[in-house]
Amino acid sequence: MDKPIRQLARLYGIADSYLDFRGQPKQVSVESQVAILAALGVKAADDTAAEKSIHEYETRRWTGFVPPVVVAREGKPIPVPIAVPVGLAAKKVDWSVTLESGEPRSGSVQLSKLKALEEAKVDTLSYRRSSVQLPALPLGYHTASFALDTGLQGTLRIVVTPEQCFEAHAIAEGKKLWGIAVQLYSLRADDNWGVGDFRDLRNLIRLSAPLGCGIIGLNPLHALMPANPAHISPYSPSNRQFLNVLYISVEDVPDFAECEPARKRVADPKFQATLAEVRATRNVDYVKVAAAKFEILSLLYKSFRARHLNEHTPRGQAFRQFQQIQGEPLKLHAIYDALDGHFRLQGPQYWGWPSWPEEYSDPTSPVVQRFARERAEDVEYFEYLQWLAAEQLAGAQSAAREAGMAIGIYGDVAVGANPAGSETWSNRHLYLQGASVGAPPDALALKGQDWGIPPQDPVELRAQQYQPFVGLVRNMMRYVAALRFDHVMTLYRLWWVPRGLLSKDGTYVHYPLADLIAILALESQRHHCIVIGEDLGTVPEAMTEAMESYHAYHYKVLMFEQRPDGTFKRPDEYVPHAMAVVTTHDLPTLRGWWEGSDVTLRAQLDLYPSDELRQQAHDSRVRDRVSLLRALVAAGLWHWNEGEPLPEYSAALSRAVHAFIGLSSSNIALLQIEDLIGMTDPVNVPGTDTEHANWQRKVSASLTDIFSSPETKDILAAMDAARKGVNPNA
Repeated sequence: MDKPIRQLARLYGIADSYLDFRGQPKQVSVESQVAILAALGVKAADDTAAEKSIHEYETRRWTGFVPPVVVAREGKPIPVPIAVPVGLAAKKVDWSVTLESGEPRSGSVQLSKLKALEEAKVDTLSYRRSSVQLPALPLGYHTASFALDTGLQGTLRIVVTPEQCFEAHAIAEGKKLWGIAVQLYSLRADDNWGVGDFRDLRNLIRLSAPLGCGIIGLNPLHALMPANPAHISPYSPSNRQFLNVLYISVEDVPDFAECEPARKRVADPKFQATLAEVRATRNVDYVKVAAAKFEILSLLYKSFRARHLNEHTPRGQAFRQFQQIQGEPLKLHAIYDALDGHFRLQGPQYWGWPSWPEEYSDPTSPVVQRFARERAEDVEYFEYLQWLAAEQLAGAQSAAREAGMAIGIYGDVAVGANPAGSETWSNRHLYLQGASVGAPPDALALKGQDWGIPPQDPVELRAQQYQPFVGLVRNMMRYVAALRFDHVMTLYRLWWVPRGLLSKDGTYVHYPLADLIAILALESQRHHCIVIGEDLGTVPEAMTEAMESYHAYHYKVLMFEQRPDGTFKRPDEYVPHAMAVVTTHDLPTLRGWWEGSDVTLRAQLDLYPSDELRQQAHDSRVRDRVSLLRALVAAGLWHWNEGEPLPEYSAALSRAVHAFIGLSSSNIALLQIEDLIGMTDPVNVPGTDTEHANWQRKVSASLTDIFSSPETKDILAAMDAARKGVNPNA
């Protein structure tokens, strides 16, 4: 018989063991489980406390007449469990469903005809749980009500989902697609304001589509913190449901043409000198860029209010419609941004909502509501910025489809949100402050990782009928045609690190995978959006099965597609329902990998625990380069004989490597823009913060120069030919 603490942890989905990166079982300490339970607000300091918490858990489970939400499959009867106190002597249960369309459905059933699923006694009351079978309902989100003839009643959400995620028509017709992945902020142009923006995205589409490119992959575009432009990681956003407004192309905003003060300010020689300065930097100067953009955007908002909101023009009405569609989440996000700006002006002691005066930490508090009323224009300004960003991103996707791209823009969803940002402030009950998300020890981080991101409470997520997840997915899919989920295993489990413990002392906490991936499929079909799961590292079998069942795309990285003996898989061995890439934003560039500069950089940054491990990384790279070259030769993409020196890195080598994944069986192949021009410095070095200029480095050439380069044209032509099944060396 397990100890009560172990039993309690199991009820809350907290793992007591797991397989490490070597495949070896690891036992989780009771202390770790107790700490995670504490983060969930569950007392388990000793067996007595744990037994009491188990009793409280069971009491809630049985005294809830209906569950908060049921997720069901389209075309099948829908079982809804109801827990009925036996002592009520109820005879009948009536049910009614209001479909998403507003259409009503109703019925009733005798309790005596229902098969009992389980029975229990809680304190002095006996309960029986039975299943009411509702008829099949159409796809969507429906509201159901149940009532006993004795008066007990309850409501829940019923989500009816499809069998699988959306598939692009071109792929369904048998085409193999390819695309280019970029960190949007890193793009250079002669007319941007020192950071890649949505105009640059449209230009990238314009330049690449005629060459056969069918998809443009982007870094997460999630909202950061306008009041703190130095906070730049796209994987530590303020709010994943909204957009980073620094990507707005200011001069493309319609209000710019109408606002003489803004045009005059931008034309000023000093302002133009600032723009020239921030364009020329090697890394994005986010602080100076933000100062320039927000100065002009604030002028545009004033002009917009006077010309369109006050005059009720069609443009003004379009903004009001955007506010209405986005609803309360947008309002809360804008209030947060206004409050954040208000407090940061008062001094460095304010760095996000945990540092604010206590009465401001609750978005429903009277003081917050008063601030929102008194500073209504400040709040609306941030809603306006979100509208501009959404319009420009949607415009880029429209431009992609008009240019003939089979898919268009592919977005990226971060694992979680910053603990001091808008997303966590807006939903305090969902995000837990007593633990953070990370990763267990692995070959690259032997001490484990702590990402500083607060986890969502899976019990609360279900209690909120999955609405936060729906809102996130739906808002992202409004603007893109493919969506990549970073660390997709979060749908199944997350590594929690309790506050005060080391990363290695955490454990996995499980989430309702079956429900979440089914909802993902529903939104995917509704928005005609492909789903891609970044399933690198240790992937539980349940996650793999769920992805394959719902036709979510796998993520295959050339550098990891090796057999146990170190040889690289042939192109025809790649999984068809996948996106194949050479490298990613968390890995070295192709040139950096080939030349081993990433090993040197990690050594300089003191990221190897020992010289022995650094030497192992170096030796492994030597073997991998030989293995890759052998794979290229076997595929007919390179000429080289055993014993000859390895070739130096060149555009020709890049061409061969990209043609290799172009020939793969995977439906989508993606290359990084850095690898088109042979860049060495990586986008991000995991395990570093200020030690390396993560999320700042620009590409080394402008889009115009990149796409006018013969080497670029040759690499992309080889990729296009390979995707059509033609060996470019044949």
